[in-house]
Amino acid sequence: MFIDILTLFPGMFSGPFEHSIMGRARERDLLEINLVDIRDYTKDKHSVTDDYPYGGGAGMVMKVEPIFRAVEDVKKDRPSEVPTVLLSPQGRTLNQDLVKEYSTCKGLILICGHYEGVDERVRENIITDEISIGDYVLTGGELPAMVLVNAVARMLPSVLGDEDSIKEDSFFEGLLGYPQYTRPREYRGLKVPEILLSGDHARIKRWRSKQALKRTLLRRPDLITKKKLSGRQEKLLAEIREELGDDK
Repeated sequence: MFIDILTLFPGMFSGPFEHSIMGRARERDLLEINLVDIRDYTKDKHSVTDDYPYGGGAGMVMKVEPIFRAVEDVKKDRPSEVPTVLLSPQGRTLNQDLVKEYSTCKGLILICGHYEGVDERVRENIITDEISIGDYVLTGGELPAMVLVNAVARMLPSVLGDEDSIKEDSFFEGLLGYPQYTRPREYRGLKVPEILLSGDHARIKRWRSKQALKRTLLRRPDLITKKKLSGRQEKLLAEIREELGDDK
């Protein structure tokens, strides 16, 4: 998969994409990341990429011309169906369903917004989708782009090595993850639950499923209401509610 990232600050991406899973995915040619400096597509001697908004107001707006030129140049060698995504607080909120959707694409073209946003003509003529990573204010679209790329990269075949580990992630199946433990079995009197040491895989699976449901119910009950539970999960949830005194 390839991801082209159009940004005013390509240097911000040097660390996050060079280490851990991201770095290994690039080394193994499972993921191609191309950083495109929007300033390279300006035509004035000062490489100006922003200007004052028409009609007045605070802040600056990213200019239409360099973004158009950058996208058109990048798309010359890309399939026509590749999404062009603006990272923006006005976009759809990123969630695991969107991550799964994007991970099936041949590639992505990401545009990092900045200042007070981009000229509206970019939205109306170039963008196929807008993505936000939450209801809060950031300096620009670079950090959201990193989050999106990381989330999508983890879903690509062979990136994690153990494909089953993806399925154990929080949100993959619409629930929070169950508690995890590793050695030592006891530390300062704090013990690993005995069931995880039992070797009974059926009981362990049931325990983990129940813990994931319980954790989600207590911390993110909104996820429970959105998810279509299986019959087995419904029974576990009823059991959990009874244990909690049916107050959730």
